[in-house]
Amino acid sequence: MEEYFDVLNEFGEFTGEIATREECHEKGLWHRAIYGFVFNYEGDVLLQKRSANKKLWPNLWDITAGGHVLAGEFGTQALIREIKEELGIDVLEDEVKYLVGSTSVNIKGNIINKHFNECYIVMKDIDISEIKLQEEEVSDIRWFTKEEILNRINNNFDEITDKTGPWNFLKRYYEVLEKSV
Repeated sequence: MEEYFDVLNEFGEFTGEIATREECHEKGLWHRAIYGFVFNYEGDVLLQKRSANKKLWPNLWDITAGGHVLAGEFGTQALIREIKEELGIDVLEDEVKYLVGSTSVNIKGNIINKHFNECYIVMKDIDISEIKLQEEEVSDIRWFTKEEILNRINNNFDEITDKTGPWNFLKRYYEVLEKSV
């Protein structure tokens, strides 16, 4: 099934155009993406290991879930859909909290990703033994403590994707949490 995205201009405004994933990535068209971190109530973050067959960042630990926002879709809807598709987890809209927005440009090979990103936090205790992974996307999942993930980030992205934006937002989230306690 071909995916279609709303095309944005460099200011994040909708152009009224819709393009396929391939068109967006080949031509470097601005489009929307989301990602989210799922936390349990003990402060651990659930991360996924990307499948070996992924074009970008194969076999590396990554954010809980993420993906593109389909044409006509809201960011929260996209995150809920992606968490369900990739991990088989049902998330309710009131469990999703918007954290921050950003832009990113990432060029790897012939893929030009120009994204307006939305980052979300989800608080939910999940029994990972009941999760059904989308095997073409995800090879494993596990809970990481704050210390484990910060060590990996600070150790030159040890066995995790080098997506600096999401990891920097995660670090900032932890900093804000510490100050509020």
